[in-house]
Amino acid sequence: MSDISKAAILITTLPEEEAVSVMGLLDPKQVEMVSIEIARMKAVSSEEQERAIREFAESNPAAAGSDAGGLDRAKALVQMALGKNAGDTLDNIRQSIEEVPFAFLRQIDSQNILTYVIDEHPQTIALILSHLPAAAGAEIMAGLPTERQLLVVQRIATMGQTSPEIIEQVERGLERRMSSVMSQSFENAGGVGAVAEMLNVSDRSMERTLLENLSQDNPELVEEIRRLMFVFEDIGKFNDKDLQTVLKNVENSQWAMALKGASNDLKEKVFGNMSQRAGEMLKEELEFLGAVKLSAVEAKQQEIVDIVRHLEDTGEIEINPGGEEEELVQ
Repeated sequence: MSDISKAAILITTLPEEEAVSVMGLLDPKQVEMVSIEIARMKAVSSEEQERAIREFAESNPAAAGSDAGGLDRAKALVQMALGKNAGDTLDNIRQSIEEVPFAFLRQIDSQNILTYVIDEHPQTIALILSHLPAAAGAEIMAGLPTERQLLVVQRIATMGQTSPEIIEQVERGLERRMSSVMSQSFENAGGVGAVAEMLNVSDRSMERTLLENLSQDNPELVEEIRRLMFVFEDIGKFNDKDLQTVLKNVENSQWAMALKGASNDLKEKVFGNMSQRAGEMLKEELEFLGAVKLSAVEAKQQEIVDIVRHLEDTGEIEINPGGEEEELVQ
């Protein structure tokens, strides 16, 4: 008998409160391993209990010979031991014990799944989505044509019990078709962020030329790239002259909200470029604000970033996100 099995038997012989206390001493992975063993247990003989208890130098005869195991018992102990952190462990236990239909799809990106199911019959798509986590189902649903979305939703809403044979047939067919995807590992590459990173370290004249040409076809994309090229914390890299120019164009109320989420270095840099009175007023306003939503802070920071980008466009300041000293010529 393995140590995990012994631990599972011992825990199930304890009253629930004591069992939870013991589970609470384990780390999440140990809780998961013991809980899977408990879920697999059926009736435990008194001999097995006695041997496990003796080896653990414990004694609890009241539980001898009881039907202590089972999935419900395992779930109850996990929920009481881990509380709000029990979700992942419970899901792993359920997948280990139960044959969860379409479980293999949980390891595949939603966009890849969409590619394989988009041309299926709406009833088939509905069956698949109804067995996926809600977030994954929503992402796949969003990629379907509008008219097909309606048909799929209608079928999910009216779906009752489905024959296990039909579920297995659909599952096996999809698994065969997606076998090549399942055997590959994918990495995210490229994207707007990658362009922004490259342009940040590029020659400024090349950057301007590329963005100007791109803006003729896709101005929204250019704006997205530019926002990623310069972030709010980069203001701390400005020299005093450029920072004072920014200060003249940003209201104190904007700074107060934006600085709630800023580093201490940036705050000190901003305060240091204000008059003593203005700096004290800004500090008071910061304290007065108290706790604020992160989304509100980020929105205000973006307003200031947009002002900075405008000042760069008009030539009033020069942005150098990398902070490198530019070579001077005589």
